[in-house]
Amino acid sequence: MTYALVIHGGAGARPGTDYTKQKQDMLRLIIAGQTMLDEGRSSVDVVAWAIEELEASGLYVAGKGSAPHSLGGFELDASIMHGPDRRAGAVAAIEGIISPIKAAKAVLDDGRHVMLAGAGAQFAAKAAGLAEVGDPQEYYSEHISHGSKEDVDHGTVGAVALDTNGILAAGTSTGGTFNKLVGRVGDTPIIGSGTWADETVAVSCTGLGEAFMRANAAYDVSARMRYGKTDIDHACQQVLDEVKRFEGDGGLIAIDAKGNICMPYNSDGMKRAAVSNVMSPVVRVFEPEP
Repeated sequence: MTYALVIHGGAGARPGTDYTKQKQDMLRLIIAGQTMLDEGRSSVDVVAWAIEELEASGLYVAGKGSAPHSLGGFELDASIMHGPDRRAGAVAAIEGIISPIKAAKAVLDDGRHVMLAGAGAQFAAKAAGLAEVGDPQEYYSEHISHGSKEDVDHGTVGAVALDTNGILAAGTSTGGTFNKLVGRVGDTPIIGSGTWADETVAVSCTGLGEAFMRANAAYDVSARMRYGKTDIDHACQQVLDEVKRFEGDGGLIAIDAKGNICMPYNSDGMKRAAVSNVMSPVVRVFEPEP
């Protein structure tokens, strides 16, 4: 049975920083996710589960670890996509909800819209019974511990998966960059820019969101593979070259329909982990891809 799973904790890794806790967390998740896929769980459920766990850890600039905006509040973004029928759900600038990826999954499951933003996203999440943040200033406390208060940190989290039924799915979640302007939305919740899944490939991006939006990065990986007959490795690298052309750094994770995995980046490092039916779990931060 062919399956594959890749997760990332952001492309903002800084040389000299100890990422032991993040690596341990990603190893735990990639092993658990492998078991879920091996047992026949769907790719979209595994993606949502993995990202929810990353959000809850407080170890990345997403969920609990999110960075405050310029007025000190917290606006979060997330999206998720089911490949075969291209169903998608996204939330942008959502406040007061513990798990943005669960809010995005609720939008996907409801099916009436692809994206909800601001108060509308919050209302929908509450209607779905999702857990709410009590005191934001108390809950969103972990961002200080992983450096985002000192500088801009690309700490977006994401996951892509291929399940044993051959179905691809992708998802991404972020708290944004530190001191971002109120209302700023990056690539993460935008289907095609930060997240994409179809019958060819599943992609989740991390980095300078404005550059990934200008490159329409996630979808462009699929377009290059489908129209240009480019393999996944070259397609991903070509897209990152486009991102760099717009003065953006970051990375992406991708899985194609055959279970091939790609995890390139053009920043100093990218927190990432991967596993498949033919590859043992790997966790990397600064190590280059083979």
